[in-house]
Amino acid sequence: MEPHPVENPIFTREASKPSIYRNYLKRIFDITLALIGLLLVGPIILLLACWVKLDSKGPVFYRGIRTGLNGKRFKIFKFRTMVPNAEKVGGGTTADHDPRITRIGGFLRRFKLDELPQLLNVLRGDMSFVGPRPELTEYTDQYNSNEKVILSVRPGITDYASLEFIQLGKICGNEDADRVYETQVLPKKNQLRIQYTQKLSFTEDVKIITRTVFNVFKQ
Repeated sequence: MEPHPVENPIFTREASKPSIYRNYLKRIFDITLALIGLLLVGPIILLLACWVKLDSKGPVFYRGIRTGLNGKRFKIFKFRTMVPNAEKVGGGTTADHDPRITRIGGFLRRFKLDELPQLLNVLRGDMSFVGPRPELTEYTDQYNSNEKVILSVRPGITDYASLEFIQLGKICGNEDADRVYETQVLPKKNQLRIQYTQKLSFTEDVKIITRTVFNVFKQ
């Protein structure tokens, strides 16, 4: 797969400009929210974990390899929503009505509940609440010079791209979802990811979190 060029790249020196929030307060913000979140939704996480286990054979969590801050690999926590070894059965992109999705998996994915375990990734320092969604290593390994700025911040649970592509399965369709993702979705996602690195601020993070909560309830 050829690297995706970024049209009209918006990366400037502002994207790497140091700030108190970017360098210090954002991490404190993440830890505080993650602890509060685990206290509030801890019982829900336990119930969903039991449901996943009873619904189908396989582990409770999916722990795929993703690329994080400064290119460091890490294992992402998600509730398993597909059959075991789904990536070996099909591609890395989940199509609309993908037959690999389990019965509970469709419900969890629709309301983004499969992402709740990522609170643990936030506490571990792998992820932030807001930041570019962590991508498969096969794609990040081919980032061009403009796209590499995406790896200068911690990946997040939500970002501009998450809001734009909240119905990703429907956008990718049922046929050749990987090709649609690589040619149509990924370049747009990367531009939105670059945009976040430039606009990163406390105010912007709060806006993205608020819009994410609203959109999930809207689903």
